[in-house]
Amino acid sequence: MWLVLPEQSASRRARIRVLMGPPRSAVPEMDGDSPPEGAPRPTFGGLTLSGFSRHLRAPRRWRGGPAWLVMIANVDAASILTALASGASYRYDLIWFLAALTLPLFFIQEASGRIGAVAGKGLGELARERFSARLASTVALSMAAGDVATYVAEYAGIALGLGLFGVPPIISLPIAFVAHIALVVRGPYAWVERVLIGISAGVVVSLAVVVLHRGLLPYSPFAVSAQPAFFFLLAANAGAVVMPFMLFYQSSATALKRTSVSISRQSTFLGAIVSEGLMIVVVMIGAGLGGAIDFTTRAGFSAALSSGLGPGWPYVMGVGLVAAAFLALVVISLGSAWGVREALGLSPKSTLWIYLAESVPAVFVPLLFPQLVTLVLALMVAMVFILIVPGVFVGTLASDPRLMGSETSRGFWRAAFWVSLGFVVSIGVLAIVIYR
Repeated sequence: MWLVLPEQSASRRARIRVLMGPPRSAVPEMDGDSPPEGAPRPTFGGLTLSGFSRHLRAPRRWRGGPAWLVMIANVDAASILTALASGASYRYDLIWFLAALTLPLFFIQEASGRIGAVAGKGLGELARERFSARLASTVALSMAAGDVATYVAEYAGIALGLGLFGVPPIISLPIAFVAHIALVVRGPYAWVERVLIGISAGVVVSLAVVVLHRGLLPYSPFAVSAQPAFFFLLAANAGAVVMPFMLFYQSSATALKRTSVSISRQSTFLGAIVSEGLMIVVVMIGAGLGGAIDFTTRAGFSAALSSGLGPGWPYVMGVGLVAAAFLALVVISLGSAWGVREALGLSPKSTLWIYLAESVPAVFVPLLFPQLVTLVLALMVAMVFILIVPGVFVGTLASDPRLMGSETSRGFWRAAFWVSLGFVVSIGVLAIVIYR
């Protein structure tokens, strides 16, 4: 996929294609990474130790914007609300699980970024090129379903976040909708990315400030409960951590920026650690609410934060919640919604209509459904199952040597991807079986 915004001309798109060059089947090694000719290359699961070192070293010039953005966008309003509910209900009990989710998050997202780096295309375009029209349409529908569900969750987060400032949803949601559509339609990608990186910094700072104010509490970070609600929150956290829109954005933006496999991988690794660290921070914030959080009304949510954090601090939390939601809204539109168009084989002019078709209904749902936190948690559990189709699609592409060449998933990387995807889905299945 070529991540070009709707108003760009055909000549501009042609220039971008020329500048980007042909798809790359391999990324050359950096100087000093290759051992002397004839020397043995120690490996683990098909990964050389020198290569692993290269993937984790900081590059001289960081170009990991797409990977960083998608991982911070992972700490969206849905994730924040899910983590708050986890902390309020079970204090620090789920911290071990969130830490464990770092690995599935990394391995699944790494495959998506590697596809974009090697193929020079996004997942939507690859679905249309390499599979039948029916299968491509199935991928597109799964993308669209994930988009709509995530849009609903983000607009619910905006309604709750601005509600902390006394702004009613009937005012806050239309404003957020107009700002969201205006940004994705009018701004060139490079400028939009800079705006999003600034927003991501706001998310990180606001959450860090709140948890520093809250401080550590004397709770154990590891516990397991047999209660159905505990397994429901496990599934909600799994769905909030690995979301379909993240796969499509990272592959598309990585292709656009011509990010190398090694830089994409190390940026994804860093982003996975930071994003899960932020999720743990939110759980710690939620634990300070002492179980007082009210999942039924916006007023109850505001009152719970005020009583748990103290005067003034809910506003800081509200800033982080709104920033996280808006960041995710834009990332979804720039990656996944555009991917839907490409997978369906529609013209670029239809992209705006896809934005509107996916996001307009999502604006109305929070207005009609007063139990916003409960709504978000249910959507995150559903996200586990929505992930199945795009997850299998990514795993299949990453294992295709005709597309990936020397970067094909083999051995360790292939096993790690499928185990990660299976782990996330199994958590959702387990929660449904127990919670029902």
